[in-house]
Amino acid sequence: MRLLLLVSFLFCFAFAKAQTYEVGLFAGGSNIIGDVGSTQFIDPVDLTVGGIFKWNRSDRHSFRASLIFSNMVGDDNDSDDISRDLRGYKYNYNLIEASVGIEYNFWEWELYTGKPQIVPYIYTGITGFQYEGFRLDQASNQLVEDDTDRGLAIPFILGVKYNIAPKLVLGLEAGVRYTFTDNLDGSNNEDFESVRFGNINNNDWYVFSGVTLTYAFGRKPCYCNF
Repeated sequence: MRLLLLVSFLFCFAFAKAQTYEVGLFAGGSNIIGDVGSTQFIDPVDLTVGGIFKWNRSDRHSFRASLIFSNMVGDDNDSDDISRDLRGYKYNYNLIEASVGIEYNFWEWELYTGKPQIVPYIYTGITGFQYEGFRLDQASNQLVEDDTDRGLAIPFILGVKYNIAPKLVLGLEAGVRYTFTDNLDGSNNEDFESVRFGNINNNDWYVFSGVTLTYAFGRKPCYCNF
């Protein structure tokens, strides 16, 4: 009997924290912080959609993975900078990113309490992305499409989430991605050094801002009373 109680205690201790999962959707907008287009840091101008998966490893952190597709748009005519407005460069292309990392809650997040909860969180990790490159064409003095390119970025996301139902979580977040390239806007194509423009000493950033809706499932916590 004692052996059975000991085994039961060890089993419950091992699963004292809920190993719950979330799967859902992200929808919002995107913008690039670069040398073409608006100078606003958060300016969602075109559609961004994707999927998110989370493993809530504890009530304070989750392992998170996402796959997001976005249309990236930049137009100098949308800028408050007069020099950009007169220049008139613009681009429009598709970008897809895959990201993995850790989401950290500012305080405890208990999905199975049955009570409404609102929790702010931050996320970071590593992101890989693929996009359609651009370059400046001297003949037309406009940006033209170039070869598809790939890159890496470090995401910094700040959000807040709320359980709108026992297994449904609604989130609102904005996240910047610091990239290791300066050519998201076609300003610094390494194969065409003679037509570089803008600030070639700073890498580009891109921003996704929007909402998440996830469904929670998995094992509930095991509470043992002896």
